[in-house]
Amino acid sequence: MRLTGPGDTQSIIDGVRLGIAHHFGWAVAVTASADHAVVDRRRIALVEPGVPAAPIHRAGKPLDDDGAAMLVARVRASAVRATSGALDELATAVPGPIVSVSLRAWPLDFPADIAVQRRVPYEARADSVMYRQVLAELALARGWDVHLYDARDVEARAVSRLGERADEILLGPRATIGPPWAKDHRMALAATILASEEISPIASTPVTATPR
Repeated sequence: MRLTGPGDTQSIIDGVRLGIAHHFGWAVAVTASADHAVVDRRRIALVEPGVPAAPIHRAGKPLDDDGAAMLVARVRASAVRATSGALDELATAVPGPIVSVSLRAWPLDFPADIAVQRRVPYEARADSVMYRQVLAELALARGWDVHLYDARDVEARAVSRLGERADEILLGPRATIGPPWAKDHRMALAATILASEEISPIASTPVTATPR
């Protein structure tokens, strides 16, 4: 859903920022102007229909490590196709150039070996990390900066930065543009606010994990 308001023109020309709150196979995407006005919100697909959204969990005991690696490779290829299409559609729809994408943080040294990923404590996080890595890789390929945020404190940090404008910016969209406007939307918007004043930590760092 594309949303614009009066007074947004110059900040949109300066570029818009995309915040993403992802889940297994889908994500909430909120795009905001430089002055934090929401210009687009939507749910995007991160994997194609009919493809297992959590391949590490899906692999389970029936598959050996090689079988699990093949499954992960298939799902990751599907995620690249689906996410690429979603990002291209979004980039076409928003009223200005996307300059950055904010994603939930993950350890940049997360193991790439599927056999390791299937073990505790990595098994619980591997599928989620895969989606974030795909999003980051595709964003970098489009020339967008990639920022990482901590879901536990991103809203609080945005509130501190916004001061008296915090309620208007973070809660106001529910009244001005209507539902849905839930925690994921607020978190994604808050991440764009922090990205506007922070250096991208992985703007030129390879993030692709190649399955074993």
